Amino acid sequence: MARPVDNPDLPSRARAAFSQSVAERLAANPAVAQAKVPSAQVFYHLDFLTDAECEALIKLIDRHRRPSTLLSDAPDPEYRTSESCDMDRFSPMVQPIDERIADLLGIAPPHGETMQGQRYAPGQQFRAHHDYFRGDQPYWPRMTQEGGQRTWTAMLYLNEVEEGGATWFPQAGIKIPPRPRMLLAWNNMKPDGSPNPMTLHEGTAVTKGTKYVVTKWFREQPWYL
Repeated sequence: MARPVDNPDLPSRARAAFSQSVAERLAANPAVAQAKVPSAQVFYHLDFLTDAECEALIKLIDRHRRPSTLLSDAPDPEYRTSESCDMDRFSPMVQPIDERIADLLGIAPPHGETMQGQRYAPGQQFRAHHDYFRGDQPYWPRMTQEGGQRTWTAMLYLNEVEEGGATWFPQAGIKIPPRPRMLLAWNNMKPDGSPNPMTLHEGTAVTKGTKYVVTKWFREQPWYL
């Protein structure tokens, strides 16, 4: 049975400590750099993946892609128009990458959700949203049984995109163009363990080419046992 989780909308000592430990680990890694934005903790690791790993993940996404979905209903059918692929975390190809991400952040693998691949064709996008959960949403009671609040997000960029497809944080004031092999990680919480609205982000529309990324979300408690 899942342990009780703190109110997702309020400060939390447990989430604050969790977030601080990850940030300190990333900051101490010489291969990781921190983006110079004061309102959110955003880090990046160039060449986290190999070209061969990127190619394998792209093939996996193409084989198993389906229309992307949302936890909450969106009135705009153009809100999220990409395709997604839920990966088998224990497959021989996925598991080493999955566990390498967790090790980079210093988070026990069970806290991580299954890696999800996304494919964006020209015109496809994911409009501005937060990765953290809100307690007033219908999905929250189920999330309390599945690891609670999302804390950190890691995103892997798999290919060059001819035009468009940047990850844009409009409130934090940073826009990251796709760069193959790069890992981007950000803390969805404030230092006090409450949700950080400045992590609002958008997968901007691809205007030329196709974009492939992998996203991995981490929870405050184990997502699987």
